[in-house]
Formats: sequence, structure tokens, C-alpha cells
Amino acid sequence: MEAFSDGVIAIIITIMVLELKVPDGVDTKSLESVIPVLLSYVLSYIFLGIYWNNHHHLLQAAKHVNGTILWANLHLLFWLSLIPFVTHWMGINHFAPEPVALYGTILLFAAIAYYLLGQALIAGNGKNSTIAIALGDDFKGKISVVAYVAAILLSFIHPVLACMVYVSVAIMWLVPDRRIEKLFKP
Repeated sequence: MEAFSDGVIAIIITIMVLELKVPDGVDTKSLESVIPVLLSYVLSYIFLGIYWNNHHHLLQAAKHVNGTILWANLHLLFWLSLIPFVTHWMGINHFAPEPVALYGTILLFAAIAYYLLGQALIAGNGKNSTIAIALGDDFKGKISVVAYVAAILLSFIHPVLACMVYVSVAIMWLVPDRRIEKLFKP
């Protein structure tokens, strides 16, 4: 499951980078037209890196995988696979309200899917398992969901501020989830 997920995330990143188009012109002024696309790419690349990193740690704590866990993992990968689409749409439309809202909606559903994967792993490995102890109450996950909902609503009023909320969530998650790492220290 981990190798499959790694491959899917690698393909998602590849698709996303292939959406980057070289600007017309040879001077730095010609780069101005692609700055929104590059910014949305960087943000999405960071989010995908965060999901990959935390997914890796999550699976290290799991001892057993069953069909429910596999489906929960596919559910997460489905939402992550939509990131290249919304990233490109948001970038080429210079962070217009609707694309920014849809971007947040995809991030929201990915966060929910990650939570559901964690719950499936706990159910499959037991309430006293390493993964159950590591995930605990998932405070950062809950804050992320609230932030995404707020940013989606904010995107219709001030899309740039909504994007700043997305950046804030990414910053919060840049540090890998230490709850799991602590359990594996000698």
C-alpha cells in the first residue's frame, strides 16, 4: 500500500509540473504572466509533500492492513489526484474566487480523507495500537478542517487572504507529525 501510494503521489506531482507552461519571451518580464501559476504550483507541491511525509509516518505505525484501510487510502489518493487540476485552474485565473474556493474544497476533502484513513487504521490495528496512541486527538487535523472551511468562505470575499490561510495550514504541517516518530525512538 505504501509503495502504491508513493507512486500515485509521484505521478500527481509529475502531472502538476507538466501543467507549467514556458512563457513567451526571453526576458524576465515575460515571467510575470506565469507567477500566479508558479505560486499555486509551489503551494500544491508543499501540500503534496506534507501528505506524502505524514502518510509515510502513518503507515510505519500500522501493523495490519485490510480492505477498509485500502479503500480509505484510495479515497485519500482520489482527492490528492484532483490537486493538479485545481492548482492549474487557480493559477491561470490569478487566484479568482471560485478557483480558490474549489482549491480549498479539495484540500478540505483530502484532510477529511486523511482523517478517515487514520480512523480505519485504528479500527484495523486496535484502540490500544501504536497508531491509535500516535494519532491521539489529532488537534492539527481538526484545526486544518476549520481553517479550510473558513478559507473557502473567505475566498468569495478576499481570495488572497483565503490563500494565506492555506499557506498557514501548510506551515503548520511542514514539521512532520512527531507523534508517530516519538513512538519509534530507541
